[in-house]
Amino acid sequence: MATVPQQDPARLTFRDAVEADVPALVELIESAYRGDSSRAGWTTEADLLEGQRTDPDGVRQVIRASGSRLVVVERDEELTACCQLEHRGEAAYFGMFAVRPGLQGGGVGRQVLVEAERIARESWGVREMHMTVIAQREELIAWYERRGYRRTGTMAPFPYGDERFGVPQRDDLRFELLVKNLPQ
Repeated sequence: MATVPQQDPARLTFRDAVEADVPALVELIESAYRGDSSRAGWTTEADLLEGQRTDPDGVRQVIRASGSRLVVVERDEELTACCQLEHRGEAAYFGMFAVRPGLQGGGVGRQVLVEAERIARESWGVREMHMTVIAQREELIAWYERRGYRRTGTMAPFPYGDERFGVPQRDDLRFELLVKNLPQ
């Protein structure tokens, strides 16, 4: 992984996504996870999955869903990152997390995660943040563990046969639930 200079997180702005953001959000998410462009960062899934990571309909559903927020992160009015937050009772679900590949490793992701935890805690009063990560993504899971998330050992199957989530390149993919207690 190439060293990326630390970015000034104070310059990041956060807002809820709107319909007009959908094409740019799809491009961002795809660039962070799939194809050759994703290899510029370290969060690529290109060796595990081909095909799409999301599509316009999937992004629109997150924007429109009750109890859900798609947070857009910008620096100097340029789309830099995004994440989904979904209220699930005593917990919030964190997903659809993407940082521009060329900015990964510079502190943007860490700042987005901290802000997402704050938003979930203050908006919904939740006590935990939940997420699912492909269990084979050990480096990514380690990154989350360094930020206070713990592996639960609770696994969910990968949706084989549903190409909306990609075309698996191996037959043992599964998701693991990671959880973090949020300070009140």
